[in-house]
Amino acid sequence: RRRAFGLALQGGALGVLLMTVFAAFRVYALIPAGLAFAAMIALVATACVLAVVQDALALALLGTLAGFAAPILISTGAGDHVVLFSYYAILDLGILAIALQRSWRALNLVGFAFTWIIGTGWGVLRYEPSLFDTTEPFLIAFFAIYLAIPILHARRRTEAAREEGFVDGTLVFGNPLIAFLLQAALLDGAHRPLAICALALAAVHAVLAALLRRPIFSALRASFAALAAGFATLAIPLALSARTTACTFALEGAALIWLGFRQQRRLPRWSGLALQALAVGAFFVALANGAASADTTPIANGSFASALLIVGAVFASSALYARNGANAALSLLLYLCGLAGWTAAGLREIYRFVTPTFEPYALLGFATVTAALAGAAWRSMHRPALAWTVAAGFVATVVIAIGFGIDDIRPFAGWGLGAFALYAVAGGGALVLSGDASRGALRLAHSGWIWTWTIAASLALRQLARDAGLGDGWCDALMLLPLLVAWALAIARPAWIAPPLGNRFAEWRASLCASQALVALAAFVGLLLQAGDTTPVRYVPLLNPVEIAQLAILFSAARWLADASTDKDLARHRFALVAGAGFLFVTVATLRGVHHLAGAPWNARIVDSAVAQTALTLVWSALGVVGWVWGSRRGSRSLWLAGAALMAVVLAKLLLIDRTHLGSAFGIASFIAYGLLCTVIGYVAPAPPRAAAPD
Repeated sequence: RRRAFGLALQGGALGVLLMTVFAAFRVYALIPAGLAFAAMIALVATACVLAVVQDALALALLGTLAGFAAPILISTGAGDHVVLFSYYAILDLGILAIALQRSWRALNLVGFAFTWIIGTGWGVLRYEPSLFDTTEPFLIAFFAIYLAIPILHARRRTEAAREEGFVDGTLVFGNPLIAFLLQAALLDGAHRPLAICALALAAVHAVLAALLRRPIFSALRASFAALAAGFATLAIPLALSARTTACTFALEGAALIWLGFRQQRRLPRWSGLALQALAVGAFFVALANGAASADTTPIANGSFASALLIVGAVFASSALYARNGANAALSLLLYLCGLAGWTAAGLREIYRFVTPTFEPYALLGFATVTAALAGAAWRSMHRPALAWTVAAGFVATVVIAIGFGIDDIRPFAGWGLGAFALYAVAGGGALVLSGDASRGALRLAHSGWIWTWTIAASLALRQLARDAGLGDGWCDALMLLPLLVAWALAIARPAWIAPPLGNRFAEWRASLCASQALVALAAFVGLLLQAGDTTPVRYVPLLNPVEIAQLAILFSAARWLADASTDKDLARHRFALVAGAGFLFVTVATLRGVHHLAGAPWNARIVDSAVAQTALTLVWSALGVVGWVWGSRRGSRSLWLAGAALMAVVLAKLLLIDRTHLGSAFGIASFIAYGLLCTVIGYVAPAPPRAAAPD
């Protein structure tokens, strides 16, 4: 008639009886061990039967709590751990028996908590290595019991509610992880035995995942598969001196995030994020304490393997958030953290194990592999962050290629040949895999691909010129050759330089040409300052490597400014830009000729030379005459005015600079010749008419 009171009496009575039997056996030695265990089994069985028959969770909880509390309440501090754990094993078997008939999660959690908390407390206070043989069997037994209970619970829960996919995350994930941590404590951190234990756990969960094929176990099967993969992966860093706690936390965190999305619960997801943060902290603490001092093999060492596990867990968490659309900002943050961890781990391996001579090659390979992996990931999950990672990888290769030149490293010699072979295959594959990414990311990636090859080829040609003992002029010109070829192809034959992206190259061809034009302009200005040593051949004006390279730049610039893809405002000033650059080129070429042919010094004082001034007067006059006549013949008033303006500049130069020659017949003749020239040209090349004003 009073169900609650009746159940409370039953539970309390069973608890008192359990305490009495336990005290009679261990404290007062009134009954032998066999009889005590038989009585305990009978009492626990009675509690199970009464709870199941009456469908009374409260009775089961009261009896269980009393049973677990009995050894603690009557403890004298001198008991045998075998007796204690045997007693708890009996209680846990009772909970397992109830799980066969009832789906009582609260009872399962009470037994799970008491078993592991009391067991852990005993281990901290009393365990010694000499007790391993009598402790290990109970650890295995408790693990097995609480491995079976969530399977039974999921079966009864899903059958009763006619729903699929229920998972008790606390027991499914908490049980193996706690058992593994306690196993690590029992083994005192011995890595190879722990690796064997991790493989055993992976095998157990893999077998369960294979056996649980019914639809009602879909989520549980996936959980066991994830645990199997996690422990199998964990065995690798353990065998290589890995950081057990950090790896465990990272894997558990990813599993909890997955489960949180599966069950649409926030608490597991937050717990998973917290565990991954703890994993990162634990990893850095291990490194600070010298955990990596034993790492002697690059890549195949505990530190790098542990870092990869943590990074992989973070990437998995980011993918889970992205796939479920829960929090885009958090997903991006997790991805960036994972990318930073991957980059830091890779760079750490390079700077620890690679000699400085080969570091640039290793950096190029690492950047290429990163881009290729991101491109492969893009094929399965079209996330913008992955496409931009591909782009960032190619930007990094450009920076690394520039570093080759700074450090005077041969790009295609020795290991460099292998590094660029990898770049050709993996880098090209990354572009192909990410070929449907956004325009901005692909523009950066493909431009980086072209620029890396251009820079590498330029450095290789410069090294060949130096090895052949050629002068600086040859070195500079050969170094510019790949840029000029790539620029010409981008302008006139874009299909030749478009692979591996094909038609999409047209979307960013203009920006690539602009970047090439900017670098070519800088090179043009730089060559203006070069003397242009042509060793081992004689210097010939306009037919030496430096001036041929500058003429090629001017021609390419004129072609680029006339291209339809060039900015219209810039193209409108095409004539002025090319003419101005051409005037600078002719002026410096004249001075360079004076240096090589007349022996004038190649420095700022070369303009003080009478030969240089005379040469400039003659050359400028010739340019002015050509512009004057050509403009008149073509009816181009702007060209005619440019020639006339240049002639005016020559006149000013004669008056202000060349007047030192007035005392000589040569100076007087120069003025007379100039006047006659202007008179003749003014007659034969009159100014073209102004353009008619529009109606």
